[in-house]
Amino acid sequence: MKLLVLVVHDEPDVEMLFRQQFRHDLRAGRLSMEFVQSAPRALERISSVEDVSIILILSDINMPGMSGLELLPKAKAARPDVPIIMITAYGDAETKRKVLEGGAEALFTKPIDFSALRNEIDARVMRAA
Repeated sequence: MKLLVLVVHDEPDVEMLFRQQFRHDLRAGRLSMEFVQSAPRALERISSVEDVSIILILSDINMPGMSGLELLPKAKAARPDVPIIMITAYGDAETKRKVLEGGAEALFTKPIDFSALRNEIDARVMRAA
């Protein structure tokens, strides 16, 4: 079974950054990453997964159209078994409260601490193994 991290972010350069940070894991086939640039596309992908096991959803909060905060309860309803980590440039206390009350596992602020993110992903890969 293929382990998938789904990254939801409207900025295209985020994909290149994540692929570089996790290049060894991706090359080794330890996990795969898919990138969608909107919350509606994320919901489509979440509900169409058949041949992979989603181990984590990473979503930006501020996106055009449906925000990450609007995506959060819909994604949790569709896949309550999949943890969600939100990403934002604005990590104020009110945003963190909303994110955690909405069911997210954590809130990462930009620039992303990839060491902490790697620890989160490693823990999920170990649980799925």
